[in-house]
Amino acid sequence: MSKAFDEILSVRMQKAADLEARGVNPYPNDFKPDASTAEVRSAGGDKPAEDLEKLGRTFRLAGRIMSLRSMGKATFFHVKDRTGTLQVYARRDRLGEAAWEAFERFEVGDIVGVSGSLMRTRTGELTLLAQQVRILSKSLRPLPEKFHGLQDVELRFRQRYVDLIMNDWVRDLFVTRTRIVSYIRRFLDDRGFLEVETPMMHPLAGGAAARPFVTHHNALDMDLFLRIAPELYLKRLLVGGLEKVYEINRNFRNEGLSHKHNPEFTMLEFYWAYSNYEELMALTEEMLFTLFAEHLGRPTVKMGEHEISLLPPFRRLGVVESLTSVAQIPPDKAVDREFLVDWLRRREVDAQPSWGLGKLQMEAYDVGVEHQLIQPTFIMHHPTETSPLSRRNEKTPAIVDRFELVIGGREMANAFSELNDPRDQRGRFEDQMKAREAGDDEAHRIDEDFLRALEYGMPPAGGEGIGIDRLVMLAEGVDNIKEVILFPLLRPEQTE
Repeated sequence: MSKAFDEILSVRMQKAADLEARGVNPYPNDFKPDASTAEVRSAGGDKPAEDLEKLGRTFRLAGRIMSLRSMGKATFFHVKDRTGTLQVYARRDRLGEAAWEAFERFEVGDIVGVSGSLMRTRTGELTLLAQQVRILSKSLRPLPEKFHGLQDVELRFRQRYVDLIMNDWVRDLFVTRTRIVSYIRRFLDDRGFLEVETPMMHPLAGGAAARPFVTHHNALDMDLFLRIAPELYLKRLLVGGLEKVYEINRNFRNEGLSHKHNPEFTMLEFYWAYSNYEELMALTEEMLFTLFAEHLGRPTVKMGEHEISLLPPFRRLGVVESLTSVAQIPPDKAVDREFLVDWLRRREVDAQPSWGLGKLQMEAYDVGVEHQLIQPTFIMHHPTETSPLSRRNEKTPAIVDRFELVIGGREMANAFSELNDPRDQRGRFEDQMKAREAGDDEAHRIDEDFLRALEYGMPPAGGEGIGIDRLVMLAEGVDNIKEVILFPLLRPEQTE
C-alpha cells in the first residue's frame, strides 16, 4: 500500500473513533428501511413540488453514499441501494447540532439510513429532504474515483464487491444471469421435468473427458473426485424410474484458465426418457428462442460485429461435413488418417500415435471449424471413438447420435441419444481404460456400479448439457467467462 493510502485509511479510522467518542455506534443494526430508492422515485414520479408536499409521507431508506457536496450548513449527497440512486438534502437546522456533527464525519462509501419527505430542487431533481441521517456501516476504505470507477479488469474480478458498487452494468449482468436460470427452471418444470440434486464428490470421475480435482475423506480414508459432470448419476435416476430429470449444477475440471474456461462452472444437465437427440434439438431451439425473444425481449444478440439470430431452425452439419464445408478439407481427405495427422501438425497440434481417425477428425474440427460457426449450428454425428456414452447410429455404427450446439464460435450445448446397452457400454469403458493406459489422463476408469445400474435396464433416452456461463456470455455480449462468474478463480494476489 502507498503512504497516501495509509494516510486515508488512518483518517477514516479516526473518524470512526470520533463517532464512538460521541456515543455513535459506527455499525448499528437497528435501522429498518421501509422503501427502496426505486419506490421513492415511483412515489414522486413527475409530481410538481407542491404536490410532493401534500404526500404527507416520511420515507425510510438505506444505502451507500456515492457522492457528497457540502455547502457549509447544508449538504447534498446521493444514496445508492439495490434499485438505484436518489439524491438527499441534509440541513443542519433540521438534523440538530449533535446529529449534524456526527454527519460531518460521514464520507463517500459509508452506508447510511435516511428518513425524510420528498421535495424538488431548483433544477427539478427529485430529492429526499432528510429529517434523520444515521451511520449504519462506516467505510474504512475509499471507493475508486467516481468518474472513472473501477476499470482495471484484474482488480474488478478480484474485488468483485467494489466492482458491483461502482459499475451498474455489472450488477445488471448478474441480475440477468439470475433471470436466465429462473426461466430455464420454469421452462423445464412446465414440461414435467423434476429438478434433482446429485453428489458433488464422486468415488470415480466420469461423465466427461476432463481431468478431475482430487480430495481426501479422512474418516473413510479414501480419495474422492470433485464432480466433472453429473451424467452418470442422473442416468441412474432414469433407471430408477424418474423419467424426466434435470440439475443446475456446479462442475469442477482441473484445466487451464482462459477467456472460455474457469475450473468451476455451472451447467444445466437434463435427461428425458423415451426421447432422442432429434427431439432434444427441437427442445433446445424452443428453449433458447423463447428465452431470448420472450424473457430477455430480443430474438437476436450482438457479438462483436456479428448479429446472431436465435430464430429456429438452426443450421445442422455433420462433423465430417463441417470439415469439408467450413475447414475446406477435401471430402476424401477428411477420412484420411495420414492427411489429418499432417494437417494438424502444420497447425501446431501434436497428433499422437494412439489417436484413431475419429479423434483426429475432432481435433481438426476444434482447430478449423468451431471458431467459424457464428450463427447457431448443430454439429452432429460425432465419431463413436470420442463419444463413450452416446448411442451408436443404427445405420453407421462408426458415428453416434449426438450433437453439439455452437453459437458465436463457442460450444453451448452437448447432447446425445443415450447409450443404454450395458454390453456396449462396458466395451466403451474398456476402450477408455486402454486410452488411459496409453497416456490419456482425461480417460477414466470403469464405473462398475453404473454398469450394474444399466444391467437393471435404463429406458431409451436423450440427455443434454448446456453451459450456463456461456449462455449468459451470449446474452450479455461479453467474451470473457470471468465477467459472468461472480468470483472467478484467479492467480494468487501479488503482495509486496
